[in-house]
Amino acid sequence: MAARFIEPVRLEGPRFAVIEPLQREHVPGLIDAARDGALWQLWYTFVPSPDEMAAQVEQLLQEREHAHAMPFVVRAKADGRILGATRYMRVEPAHRRLEIGGTWYAASTQRSGLNTECKWLLLQHAFEQLDCIAVELRTHVLNARSRRAIERIGARLDGILRNHMIMPGGTLRDTALYSITSHDWPTVKVHLQWLMDQPR
Repeated sequence: MAARFIEPVRLEGPRFAVIEPLQREHVPGLIDAARDGALWQLWYTFVPSPDEMAAQVEQLLQEREHAHAMPFVVRAKADGRILGATRYMRVEPAHRRLEIGGTWYAASTQRSGLNTECKWLLLQHAFEQLDCIAVELRTHVLNARSRRAIERIGARLDGILRNHMIMPGGTLRDTALYSITSHDWPTVKVHLQWLMDQPR
């Protein structure tokens, strides 16, 4: 059998994060992380509620088997506590492209340096091990905090996908589509390393 484009991998950052493949036993930790800030109540995101978490994990595990996706949990390097989730998705092996998405973190960890370190780990793996030519990042056009975080790491806005998705509450989402290319990566990598070196 031919090797898959993406395989399960564990990534460990220098200070904050350990990223590891999602498993069913992660459900209780993910529920605790989502409860930190009641993240499922944010109308512009897709964070599952505690009652929905187990079903969401099952769906993501199915996507891993059948849709060239790789879901992860994010743990605190210091104590192993689950802090959130992220994944490689919309993977196109023939074109060596993927998206980093489905990302959310417990409210108490936001603006802590965790996201910067996780993006550095995931981007480094995508460009340097998977030999990607581009990595996408997407968010709701009205999610100003997410857009600032994406722009801060060096991604460029490719455009806005109008009426791209129907949100759980029935509103229509315009999606801001960003990317980092393989040509951008050397500069973005230096920038991310500089951001990670800043005092917190």
